[in-house]
Amino acid sequence: MSETHVHLVRGEEAGARLDKLLGEVDFMVSRSAAQKLIETGYVLVNGQVASKHHITRAGERIEVYVPPAVESDLEPEDIPLDIRYEDSDLIVLSKPADLVVHPARGHYTGTLVHALLGHNVDLGTLQGEDRPGIVHRLDKDTSGLMMVAKNDVTQAALSDALRLRTIERRYIALVHGYITPDSGLVDAPLGRNPRDRMRMGVVESPTSKQSVTTFRVLERFMAGRYDDGYTLVECKLYTGRTHQIRVHMEYIKHPVVGDPLYGRNHPKADLGLDRQFLHAYKLSFVHPSTEETLAFVDPLPEELARHLRNLAPESMSRTTVGEELMPVIMGAAV
Repeated sequence: MSETHVHLVRGEEAGARLDKLLGEVDFMVSRSAAQKLIETGYVLVNGQVASKHHITRAGERIEVYVPPAVESDLEPEDIPLDIRYEDSDLIVLSKPADLVVHPARGHYTGTLVHALLGHNVDLGTLQGEDRPGIVHRLDKDTSGLMMVAKNDVTQAALSDALRLRTIERRYIALVHGYITPDSGLVDAPLGRNPRDRMRMGVVESPTSKQSVTTFRVLERFMAGRYDDGYTLVECKLYTGRTHQIRVHMEYIKHPVVGDPLYGRNHPKADLGLDRQFLHAYKLSFVHPSTEETLAFVDPLPEELARHLRNLAPESMSRTTVGEELMPVIMGAAV
């Protein structure tokens, strides 16, 4: 059932942006939720549709129309979930490779969303009817840790934390080539590739978004007959753009091994992998309700760990960081 709320701007509230003011009123779960309603025309100021940038004035009448929840036609499916943590607000799970997060073209069933519905829990609705509970995504062939929100308040809070970059997400990637420095930063805007809409790229355009990735080298491997060597890196996301690590590593001429879109596409150079060597191994954030810091580590799945063990004879040595992290990512320690 739809709801309509009215708020009269008080003197002390005058001068605030519309989205900021609405994000702080009792009936709104977050500023991001307010922005969505404003952008879709569900907020009127003195009877007129206003933008989120509108500067409020004392005495203005703000009407907020909250549309009824749309019934989802998604069907629950009995798909196993590797849940690492669950409470009344959220779930932390490890997503396997080859699992799509939410329905999309060509993937209308068998997704993580269908599995979550089959888990028989309530889920946040702020991302739309086809993305219940989703806070962030992993690519189909990227494995590792993900958060899922079980209500709108938690979904809004975690989404805001992502935007404010207070959630720590770290990945392990094996990339082509020899990376000389032990650490680096890639700060390059990402947007749709103008020649291939299926791909992202470093694009200077008004629609591109700032994207920042840092990396630390863990281990380097000598070149062989079919390759130019490999480097094992830990990547940290400061933004969360589509294909960000994959595009940034390709941009610096070190594409992820096994990447079908941005990689070398040579079976022997890709070590026979049928997925990209990219795994979200570390996730840390403050719980929106308890304010407790939660931290999780997910070692490499056996498939990726096996390829690293096979490369061991070609190792050119590990860095200090590599010596520290390898027992963790290989599963010998947590």
